[in-house]
Amino acid sequence: MIDLTIRPLQAADRPEWHRLWTGYLTFYDNQLPQSVYESTFSRLLPGGDPDMACRLAVMGGRPVGLVHFLFHNHCWRPEGACYLQDIYAEPDSRGQGAGRAMIEAVYAAAEERGVPFVYWHTHEFNTIARRLYDRIGRATPFIKYVRD
Repeated sequence: MIDLTIRPLQAADRPEWHRLWTGYLTFYDNQLPQSVYESTFSRLLPGGDPDMACRLAVMGGRPVGLVHFLFHNHCWRPEGACYLQDIYAEPDSRGQGAGRAMIEAVYAAAEERGVPFVYWHTHEFNTIARRLYDRIGRATPFIKYVRD
């Protein structure tokens, strides 16, 4: 049995969180200024922004994954919605249950808040993650657009 725990982010996790989020951003060929790291970390901590949260996947006492999620109002759902914005597991830890456990932790946090609707996006090329997502969620026919 793998020693896997999912827990909320703590202030002492700053270096490991930074390492993991950098891995996630690198996977998507993205970089952010240090100021965004600082503001995001403080908002994700308990007591930060009440609509934002983070959970870490910890194996053998070491963080190996993170998931960021946020709550928001929704016109079709009076209870609101939960957007799973970022999820990342280190390549060496994949296939050991961390991804599923992090998504289930988001599901549990959303249920606890009375917001059962959870959604997320991924890139079409993210085939490894999509194998998990296809088992734990349902793909929709929506196409995402962003402002130019």
